[in-house]
Amino acid sequence: MVSRPAPASAALPPMAAGDAPPGFDAFGRAVLEDVRDAVFLQDAEGVLRWANPAGRTLTGDTEPKLHPVAETSGHVEVKGHRHPARVRALPGGWHSWTVPSLAESSTARPHVGDFLAEAGPRLASARGRHGTARVIAELAASALADTVFVLLPTTRGRWEWWSCERPSAHGHGRIRRVPAQAAPVLVATFGVTGTPRPSPVPAAEVATLPSIVADRFAGHADVTVVSLGPSASAGVTGALLLGRRTDPEFGAEQARAVVEFAKASGTALANAQRYARQEEATRGLETTLRPADPPELAGARFETWYEPAAGVLTVGGDFYDVLPHDDGSAFLVLGDICGKGAEAAALTGRVRHALTALAMVERDGRTLLRLLNELLIAGGSSRFATLVLGTATPTDEGVDLTLASGGHPAPLIVRHAGGVEEVTVPGTLVGISPQARFAEARVRLGPGDLCLLYTDGITEARNRHDPSELFGDDRLRAVLTAAAGQPAREVVRRLRQAVRDWLGNSAHDDIAVLAVECAD
Repeated sequence: MVSRPAPASAALPPMAAGDAPPGFDAFGRAVLEDVRDAVFLQDAEGVLRWANPAGRTLTGDTEPKLHPVAETSGHVEVKGHRHPARVRALPGGWHSWTVPSLAESSTARPHVGDFLAEAGPRLASARGRHGTARVIAELAASALADTVFVLLPTTRGRWEWWSCERPSAHGHGRIRRVPAQAAPVLVATFGVTGTPRPSPVPAAEVATLPSIVADRFAGHADVTVVSLGPSASAGVTGALLLGRRTDPEFGAEQARAVVEFAKASGTALANAQRYARQEEATRGLETTLRPADPPELAGARFETWYEPAAGVLTVGGDFYDVLPHDDGSAFLVLGDICGKGAEAAALTGRVRHALTALAMVERDGRTLLRLLNELLIAGGSSRFATLVLGTATPTDEGVDLTLASGGHPAPLIVRHAGGVEEVTVPGTLVGISPQARFAEARVRLGPGDLCLLYTDGITEARNRHDPSELFGDDRLRAVLTAAAGQPAREVVRRLRQAVRDWLGNSAHDDIAVLAVECAD
């Protein structure tokens, strides 16, 4: 809501049918004429269009300014004095602003509880250090002070600051830290944790602050500082500077309002910092675990599709890797760790790192699966994996694939001339039993042929209209058959589109696809 006020002192003419809130008629206007509360009507464009007699008496010959605080509350400012108002949404985007009558307002000030109740959700929904500090400044300027500065320590001996002045002038920047001998009250506040204690800042101390701060507080009757450090364990230090030109909004309750707001703000900042650290760790984990693009290989091309299930992480339990050998061949693997989310992603990392190391000294797929099986069992994890791995070796006749499987869906060969073939490679789930057995198969890809390795996120994708219906093997084969003869990029694109059309907006399991194509 943005206010563009019109003079409230002039008697506004009767509203025409198209120049009033929908449903506002002569009867409604007559009722409001006799209401003791000051009532202002603001149109959908933010223009003040009408005031009842009590409203015109309140504003006199001045133009009121309307300052929203929340959806249902705000202030009507007249000659620098702010009157708390109730805001109600009307049809057609109009709003009514009601200021309680003088008799009512003389016995009741704004409630601290109402302010804190409105501030709480906004603090909780703020994101990041910057967003949270900005919201703190906005909220404080709406009720606690005319000028607000949020100061937080940053690098290189500086403070980062966020400011807000009534009605809504914002600022942000960095300033040098002031030494304790020049600003003892302010500097000491940064070390305070626990219950905040508002302290008045002497004018002489305010004057020692950098001009971007000191100039904003010129002419203020009172400048107060309060700590934003909720606890020593929270790892947050900061200060909230509040400057007032007029009487406290909450009267005798002002100190309590400042203390409770500072506690809530400090907690919000601590949460923002904690979430930032978690996000940084998460992004680092994702960078480590997310599969890399396959390398270039003479005689062979690789195409991938990687789409983890929705969640906090953008990695999951499905994975693939293509690692080139010095002789021009490449080790390839595609797998699926039981489960999804952070725990599955962590085990995915262990499996990928183990296979990367083992593949440097061992090329036999059955041996690699046996060693990985022993590692998982020895590690004590209750999760298991399904994998298909092997070697792609370009030759003069095409690409020779040697594939071994541990309980994974069978690889599919899409021939350039048409047709889809299944590579039968029996094998036991990896990480379940010390007696697991694994088999190996060999297949040759001719020019234009491709081998598709995929996880069950494809075949178990659930229909957007009927979750009990799965995409299944038959639909997968149908898509591949229709795409036969196309390059691997186009085949994978068609498969991705078919599965996404099948899923719609419904959730899905992790998906990983690795296509190996024999280059022409």
